[in-house]
Amino acid sequence: MQEVPINDAVSRRFPEQLFLLSSVDNDGKANIMTIGWCMLTSFDPFMMAISVCKERYSHSLISQNREFTLSFPTEEMKEEVLYCGTHSGRAVDKLKESRLKVMPAKKVKTPLIDKCNVNLECRVVGELDTGSNTIFVGEILVAHISKQAGKGLYNLGGDTYGSI
Repeated sequence: MQEVPINDAVSRRFPEQLFLLSSVDNDGKANIMTIGWCMLTSFDPFMMAISVCKERYSHSLISQNREFTLSFPTEEMKEEVLYCGTHSGRAVDKLKESRLKVMPAKKVKTPLIDKCNVNLECRVVGELDTGSNTIFVGEILVAHISKQAGKGLYNLGGDTYGSI
């Protein structure tokens, strides 16, 4: 083992699964962002933890409305996922520009994203300040799966994305 700068070690975390995180503003307008920092954190009750940079538009929406949906995109959705991860919802309507299709959720105002392998409706039950980010913990209220599962989408490191 050799000691290295923290950035060098952290860059070896790939592959990293990618997710689409949806939130809504006070008028019900949806915003979608791409995230990689997400994990199942409880089985009883089922909960997911997501880490969102405080500067992101989605952070303010989740803080205000205390809910989100988490979607597991397929490899075929690569272009849409990249678009949502490289544009801000403050500046553009990502739903319109990415051509992602949404469906209404059952228990939250935040929409589901069509053609994703999984969609989880979550209500925020806790949060933790972690410096540049906030970890939001959402209880999963309703889970949805696609009838035709595709390969998941991963960040493979650098500018390489695909399935494993």
